[in-house]
This record gives sequence, C-alpha cells and structure tokens, in this order.
Amino acid sequence: MQSNSALTRVSLLSRIKTFAEQRWEALNEKQRSFAQKIWRVLTYKWRWQIAMNVPYLAIFLLDRTIPAVHKFDMELLTFVTNKLPIPQFIASWIGL
Repeated sequence: MQSNSALTRVSLLSRIKTFAEQRWEALNEKQRSFAQKIWRVLTYKWRWQIAMNVPYLAIFLLDRTIPAVHKFDMELLTFVTNKLPIPQFIASWIGL
C-alpha cells in the first residue's frame, strides 16, 4: 500500500514535469524571453526575501539551542536600565 503511494507521487511529479516541458516547448521565442524575465524578477525577490529573513532565522535557532542567549538579553536589559536614564513613564511600561 505504501509503495503504491510512492509510485503515485513519482508519476504525478513526472507528469507535472512533462506538462511543463510541453508548455515551454509550445511557447515562441518572444514568450520564452518574457517568461524568463518574469522568472528572474521573481527569483531575485525571493533571494532578497530569504536574505532579509536570515538574521531572524539565526536568532530563532540560537534561541532554541543556546540558553546563554537569554542571559545575554537580561544583561543587556540591566545594562541599559542602569546606565541610561529612562523616563519614569517608560520605565513603568516595561515594569522597571
């Protein structure tokens, strides 16, 4: 039963690939050029989106794997509250 499911997935993927290749071959040169330009713009934007999200992914992974990150956050918070004058109304908002 499970091997049948794997075969179905493979055949579905191969049918999708074949369909895409047939559609690509049916395009004329102008349409291919236009499709390639659109694909370049999309992948450029995707690369930028991934690049912009990498710092957040790193923070998330560090948060999950290294407990010292929380210690650093608390040290930073105490440093800021002790060294920098914070107005009283802001201090009441953050519970200091």
